Amino acid sequence: MASGGAARAAEEPPPPPEPPAEQKPPPLPPAQEEFSFLPLVHDIIKCMDKDSQDVHQVLNELKNKFQEMRKLISSMPGIGVSPEQQQQQLQNLREQVRTKNELLQKYKSLCMFEIPKE
Repeated sequence: MASGGAARAAEEPPPPPEPPAEQKPPPLPPAQEEFSFLPLVHDIIKCMDKDSQDVHQVLNELKNKFQEMRKLISSMPGIGVSPEQQQQQLQNLREQVRTKNELLQKYKSLCMFEIPKE
């Protein structure tokens, strides 16, 4: 049985190696146009100048865009944190960075780990 398993393993090609995480492109930020209301406002003005009936459709698009942006803003992380709390968090994080940098410098200066020469 062992030789049959080895023969089967030799026949199957090895799975392709996964690319390192560093090669994957970062997710693209949303396009600037997604946040712009001016094109819709411009379309509304054009429709009103032409006395077009499409103005209601464009107004609904603008309303939907506002609703989408409200949802997006309300789902942003930290939106419910007051400016005072944000300042306190920032101060705490800066203190942590300062402490860690001091510890890092201390450990670097200790030279406790010497590499033995062969």
